[in-house]
Amino acid sequence: MGDGAGNWCLIESDPGVFTELIQKFGVSGVQVEELWSLDKDDFEKLKPVHGLIFLFKWVPDENPQGTVVRDSRADDMFFAKQVINNACATQAILSVLLNVNHDEMSLGPTLSSFKEFCSSFDSTMKGLTLSNSDEIRTVHNSFSRQNLFEFDQKSATKDDDVFHFVAYVPVKGRLYELDGLKEGPVDHGAVPESGDWLDLAKPIIEQRMAKYQAGEIHFNLMAIMQDKLMRYRKELAILTEVNDAAGIADLQLRISQEEQQRTQWKKENIRRRHNYLPFIVELLKGLAEQGQLQNVYEKAKTKAQELDERKKAKKKSV
Repeated sequence: MGDGAGNWCLIESDPGVFTELIQKFGVSGVQVEELWSLDKDDFEKLKPVHGLIFLFKWVPDENPQGTVVRDSRADDMFFAKQVINNACATQAILSVLLNVNHDEMSLGPTLSSFKEFCSSFDSTMKGLTLSNSDEIRTVHNSFSRQNLFEFDQKSATKDDDVFHFVAYVPVKGRLYELDGLKEGPVDHGAVPESGDWLDLAKPIIEQRMAKYQAGEIHFNLMAIMQDKLMRYRKELAILTEVNDAAGIADLQLRISQEEQQRTQWKKENIRRRHNYLPFIVELLKGLAEQGQLQNVYEKAKTKAQELDERKKAKKKSV
């Protein structure tokens, strides 16, 4: 696949990266949280959840789940064909955001204009429009990791792992899987009468994971959900009115923990963008001048060999 009007970099699958990415698009009222299990209790803590982003190692699927939508329903939602490989994380995120209608979420001018501009386009044209969006690509690429050295790009081979993002999102009472490599949205059925679409999504994702061989851990599931700080502060205002001291103390603790998490995410994102090459060069020079460089190299070589041997042993045991 081509790179559209410009190059799109790979970005890390991380809740801090995705939350800041969404904010840089101009969206407010949402954040991203990583899920470590599919337990109902874990989902309960995050509600309202607007959509799920699933990262997995792509393999040919001979028995795909759901039914590909080929009727006019596809025109009533945002679904774009994947035109650029490296943009699939942003595409999956947009597949959720541009299909959400929630009072406490605002798309902001950039995504609102993009959604309106391509609303009448078919899925291929939507994909091309996304690939050619300078605003969206610039934000996406601002999360590229600094490469210490430039390497020649090699073509992917059949032995290389290829990872892919898809979105799960409820639209008009039905659960859809939005995968830009498919011909259309995949319909997974009506949301249960309880109104909780996560009850329908959970077994679908579990079945998908079960198709992989034992020991496969290349999965990542993230929830695009309401901004926790927004929810906590609204709840705090209510409890303050009724003077619920215990509830107030609990919420103040949660707010403090969430603010600390945001601060940590911000630091990590700054580090991701930082160019450490000048520091590394000076460090190597200093070690060489002190006659320690060879010892450090030998220790690192031994450690790398031990790590490689452990990985080989682990593969044999699977």
